[in-house]
Amino acid sequence: MIGTAAFASIVLVHGGFVDGSGWDEVYKILRKDGYQVSVVQNPTTSLADDVAATKRAIAEQASPVVLVGHSYGGVVITESGNDPKVASLVYITAFAPDRGESVASLIKNPVPGAPVPPILPPQDGFLFLDKARFAESFAGDLPKEKAEFMANSQVPWGIAALNGAVTEAAWKNKPSWYLVATDDRMIPPPAQQSMAKRAGSTVVETKGSHAVYVSQPEVVAKLIERAAQAVEATTK
Repeated sequence: MIGTAAFASIVLVHGGFVDGSGWDEVYKILRKDGYQVSVVQNPTTSLADDVAATKRAIAEQASPVVLVGHSYGGVVITESGNDPKVASLVYITAFAPDRGESVASLIKNPVPGAPVPPILPPQDGFLFLDKARFAESFAGDLPKEKAEFMANSQVPWGIAALNGAVTEAAWKNKPSWYLVATDDRMIPPPAQQSMAKRAGSTVVETKGSHAVYVSQPEVVAKLIERAAQAVEATTK
């Protein structure tokens, strides 16, 4: 058991099109290593709703929080990470917006030649990925059956969440870590690197798809534990 186990709590925040169950293997590793772990089930209806859900999870924690976000979850932790209980942030191939930025603004002008996520036209104010292209864009390193299940169990992602702008970026005042997935076809790796550099994050790169938190839970858990260990070290 790691020494920080009784010290830092970990809160995991999922992104768009998926739910919190994708954190299952990461959760198991962290729990095995002695950490208190909570998984937020964001409604992904609006940024305000998702921040509120995350803050409820943060409020339950008795120790300093390492707040972890994947993809759109990075926007959620950037906003909710201003909570005084949050000690640090971990971005897993995630958006790390600045004040006034949203997913919509960050993806507005893609680099020529960069992969374009197969987002379908909105339905009743919600977005989905094209199921036929879900694997290649989101989950290229997962077994076919797993990728198909994720494609067919998509959670509707609200346009209001896509357009939700950050009011204050928590990474400006709190340490952060960033895992870059080099085979990501949803958020181009150069964009990940740029956001991580701007945030002053400690960066780790790994070969993996956008679903790296599912395909490589050991790598993801290791980075989260590094963040937790750093939290303890700074409070001694």
